[in-house]
Amino acid sequence: MAFSRISKLDPPSRGILRKAAVMLGSLLTSLFLLHCLTDRCGTTSPSPVKAEDLTSQTRTKRLVYEWTGGTGYGAARRSSRVLADERAGQVVEDSLILPPPDLVASRRRVSPRFAGQLSPLGEGSKKLPQALIIGVKKGGTRALLEFLRVHPDIRAVGAEPHFFDRNYDNGLEWYRELMPKTLEGQITMEKTPSYFVTREAPARISAMSRDTKLIVVVRDPVTRAISDYTQTLSKKPDIPSFESLTFKNRTTGLIDTSWSAIQIGIYAKHLDNWLQYFPMDQILFVSGERLISDPAGELGRVQDFLGLKRIITDKHFYFNQTKGFPCLKKAEGSSKPHCLGKTKGRTHPNIDPEVVQRLRDFYRPFNMKFYQMTGRFFGWDD
Repeated sequence: MAFSRISKLDPPSRGILRKAAVMLGSLLTSLFLLHCLTDRCGTTSPSPVKAEDLTSQTRTKRLVYEWTGGTGYGAARRSSRVLADERAGQVVEDSLILPPPDLVASRRRVSPRFAGQLSPLGEGSKKLPQALIIGVKKGGTRALLEFLRVHPDIRAVGAEPHFFDRNYDNGLEWYRELMPKTLEGQITMEKTPSYFVTREAPARISAMSRDTKLIVVVRDPVTRAISDYTQTLSKKPDIPSFESLTFKNRTTGLIDTSWSAIQIGIYAKHLDNWLQYFPMDQILFVSGERLISDPAGELGRVQDFLGLKRIITDKHFYFNQTKGFPCLKKAEGSSKPHCLGKTKGRTHPNIDPEVVQRLRDFYRPFNMKFYQMTGRFFGWDD
């Protein structure tokens, strides 16, 4: 009799079984997520997980988990993970699952769209720069830096730190804190054009690291001097004329080499100082003229010098007829075209042709020596 009473008890309802299975699945998912967040996940992405049919009589759809790298730094995408009870009309959606951290990092590095940005998890660390743009003023250093920042493996400081000329007493840790965070395989860079003409800079940079790669953007020294003067004139409209500043004595034609606008363009003299601390194969000279006429070509040389894949190509540039130089179709971290600011590409004042010719004669022997030292002919004396 007792047996017959037991056999007549109602079996557990399907709803209870279904809820128990969902709760169990959620618990296992939470444990797996906690496991991953403590960096204990394996290096391979998990295989898709499928929810078993809760009973042979249910019409429940499968629960699928999918790792994807289609958005940003390898973030996980929500796939359709729905448990539907057709009779009860209930929908249960599970929480977002993140992929293992090493998978996130590997996908970030190959995503040019997000070059130079950090992950939400704050990965990466601040490092001292491995490459520096050290000169020259009014040579095209800002354009070069902006172009390079498009590369996913380059992270650069926007402002000029002036560490090796003005702020050296603050120490290397102060300098490091100015740098952006980088991942393994990325290069940290900064640009301060005055380093090239600062006597102490080579020794100080060498003391930081003898392996530092140095980039110098050079330009026709006569044009560079006029551009330098134009910038100063925009800030101080009452300064003397270019002609009067150029000569110690206009009658004798003696050039005033103490004027910084003239002195910077004696490239061979400054290079002698750098070669006491760095071999020539650690210094790359970029043509400021070619950076305008063939930006992709010059950027190709820079990427090769830095040991990076040639990602920045012709497709990244368009020529702005108004400004007279190339602009980026898409700047770093943006989908919009980007040109340098209004302070770049200023119209130069008219300079007495006789003064221009005297300057060309003055610079010619220094230019010839510079060509020999670098093994590259820049064509400033044609």
